[in-house]
Parts: sequence; C-alpha cells; structure tokens
Amino acid sequence: MDHATIWWVLAGVLVAVELATGTFYLLMIATGMAAGAIAAHWGVSLTGQIVMAALVGGGAVVAQYWRGSRQPKALDANANKDVHIDIGEMVNVDMWAPDGSATVRYRGATWSAILATRSAPGQEAATGGQFRITQLIGNRLVLEKA
Repeated sequence: MDHATIWWVLAGVLVAVELATGTFYLLMIATGMAAGAIAAHWGVSLTGQIVMAALVGGGAVVAQYWRGSRQPKALDANANKDVHIDIGEMVNVDMWAPDGSATVRYRGATWSAILATRSAPGQEAATGGQFRITQLIGNRLVLEKA
C-alpha cells in the first residue's frame, strides 16, 4: 500500500469514529489526514506528509477550539427562555417569609418562589411587589425585583 492510501484509510477511520462518538474534533484531525494524503499524491516525502497532516489537523483543532471559546456560553436550561416560557414573566408577591421564600399565584396555580439573591445579614428582608421570573428550579420560581 502506498502512503496516500494509508492516509485516506486513516481519514476514513477517523470519520467513522467521529460518526459513532459525535466528537467534532475528530473531523478536524481527519482533515489533517486528508491533507497528508494530498501531500502524498503530490510526491512529498513522508516527513513532509506528516508535517502537512499535523499542521492542517492541529491548526483546524486550534481554530475550532478558539472559535468555540469566543462564542457565548449557553444558558442553563433552568434560566433559558427558549426552554421555559415563564422566564421573564412578572408575578406579584404579597409578602416574603423570613427564610426568603414566598407563595405566589401564577397562571392559575399556586407556586413556591425564592429570591434570586438573598439579602445579606443585617439588611432588611425583601418587600412585596412586582417580581420577574429568572429561573425555574423544579417547581419553584426564582424571582428578582422588577
């Protein structure tokens, strides 16, 4: 078997493993293997083929990692409006319990609610009024002052 065939087989194996595992970075390394195969078709020495595969595959991995790290992190499902339609809605809290919890009526049902940020010792407890839903944790609403 010539070098180009070996590179193409390695690239195919990596693509198959990527399909089985869902690891996107394996596609980047498979791209490097394909670059090594193309270098072999051009008649580049084995050392040049390895360098070409390493540069292209490694460069693709670094570029993909850099691109992914620059994108904003996804919200937790508990605080994501795309998952819970209640995020951002307003509720009225009549009074808060000393432990920072409250019972509110929302969408025709009674819900348990807690403050998103609890007051520090020595500060006055939260007062009633309009609050915005920031998260849902189980069946408990997490609220912040509107």
